[in-house]
Amino acid sequence: MISFFASVLALILGYLLYSKFLEKIVGVVSERKTPALTMPDGVDYVPLPVWKIFLIQFLNIAGLGPIFGAVAGAMWGPAAFLWIVLGSIFAGGVHDYFSGMLSLKHNGENITEVSGRYLGQPMKQFMRGFTLVLMVIVGAVFIMGPAKIIDDMTSGFAGITLWVWIIFIYYILSTILPIDKLISKVYPVFGVALLFMAIGICSIMLAKGFDIPELTFANLANLHATPEKFPLFPMLFITIACGAISGFHASQSPMMARCMTNEKQGRTIFYGAMITEGVVALIWAAIGMSFYGGVTELNDVMVSQKGNAAFVVNEISNSLLGKVGGLLALLGVVAAPITSGDTAFRSARLIAADFLKLKQSSIKNRLLISVPLFAIGYGITLVDFGVVWRYFAWTNQTLATLVLWTITAYLIQEQKCYWVTLVPAVFMSAVITSYILVAPEGFGLPIELAYTAGITVAASLLLAALWKINLRKNKAALEMAK
Repeated sequence: MISFFASVLALILGYLLYSKFLEKIVGVVSERKTPALTMPDGVDYVPLPVWKIFLIQFLNIAGLGPIFGAVAGAMWGPAAFLWIVLGSIFAGGVHDYFSGMLSLKHNGENITEVSGRYLGQPMKQFMRGFTLVLMVIVGAVFIMGPAKIIDDMTSGFAGITLWVWIIFIYYILSTILPIDKLISKVYPVFGVALLFMAIGICSIMLAKGFDIPELTFANLANLHATPEKFPLFPMLFITIACGAISGFHASQSPMMARCMTNEKQGRTIFYGAMITEGVVALIWAAIGMSFYGGVTELNDVMVSQKGNAAFVVNEISNSLLGKVGGLLALLGVVAAPITSGDTAFRSARLIAADFLKLKQSSIKNRLLISVPLFAIGYGITLVDFGVVWRYFAWTNQTLATLVLWTITAYLIQEQKCYWVTLVPAVFMSAVITSYILVAPEGFGLPIELAYTAGITVAASLLLAALWKINLRKNKAALEMAK
């Protein structure tokens, strides 16, 4: 239990200390007017109070990741704690804060447009297509996920198809309506349910004295049921995505940047929401490792359920909180993906609007973009959920890596402390390269070959970045000499 408390404390200190350091790097000017104040449109650029923006951002980025992903990640053992803490502080929080602040700097631009400014036009075109595909996949994943949970909660009373359509209709409304008409109204309610779930599970876990495994050198070994098939690196770093770092977050931050009224709010909204999500992931990883009696027992249950984390979440909630508490907790679990799915489609609309140059103040233009997106999204729901989820996980972390390189290019260009993003960018480059080569849904190559390729790609990118930095220093020195 000491490791769990130490991990929570580390996340809090990360917010109090490291985020202040990042804020100094950005150079926040509280007197500078934000896009919500200079270019309001009544649809997406709408000033909102900071508490509401924080709650929307937190629910946007939470999804199933810090819950299902953390439970699945707990199968590797206490190493999950280390990744959640280090990932949230030095990768995810940095990724979210800078992507949000860069969007704010450029009038609320989507990360696709921002990437073009610092990595060139070809990358912008690639990012547009890549991110748009990811948003639609996320929307589809977060239709099927909560629909399955609600169907289980009601013992199949209405059938999963009905719940899919109900969630789908809500997504359509939340994508098209102004942000202050629906999303900002329902998110506080969903937030209460999600917070109740996390606080309730954590409180009972501690009160009952569950034996949470400690993070020791011995426990850093791969404790997965099939370690030869699921090596700790890179599998753990893809499985626990939203609870440590997620490219999906960078697609959500611009929506909140368009609602902020002061640049100083960015530290709370972007970095703070990521740290909060990290705490939620820690809670679920801890209860996952301890509820059944240990990591081995969790693996046994997950294997028997064919990796279905929803079964574990359902059993834990009902067992610890009773029927009423369990129902409220599961509503929180349902709220998390729904409040990511709706803004995934909304973000897809905004990305498409950017490159189509269609103003979104007109509901006709919003419908023109949204209808095809929803048609594609519904088609994806017909594909096997497990397959869609695995591809989402890798695509999501690949986007995070590209965003980190975008931020690094910005920091190099502005001659600021680029190491804060260069290090995680190099690490994540090795992760995504190794994963796609070794994973069953990838190329299924031998682990030694995947590791070699991952290290080679990461090292090559690092050398390219250092070469670019050296060129800039030499150019600056020549200009000074003149």
